[in-house]
Amino acid sequence: MRACGQNIRKIRRDRDFTQEYMAFEMGISQKAYSDIENSKVKINLEILTKISAILEIRPSDICSISDQCAGGGFEDKYNELLNFIKKNNLPLPEGHIY
Repeated sequence: MRACGQNIRKIRRDRDFTQEYMAFEMGISQKAYSDIENSKVKINLEILTKISAILEIRPSDICSISDQCAGGGFEDKYNELLNFIKKNNLPLPEGHIY
């Protein structure tokens, strides 16, 4: 889910929106909104829908199903695997992502 929070932050900044503006539009505190971007709370469908509407994007632009299924540990596991492959001088699979 960390990727979702990072995506929200990037898109919000691209639109020059502040966290305060987003929080006001959602009817929550700035701290509560910050927790969303910092992945301290799980992003449910209601939150995803509200943020998508404010940013005028599709929910899938923020979170994909694979992000949600990963349980938040996918990125760490992927990076560990890449480090193992590099450390052991193994060839990287075709089509890998850094």
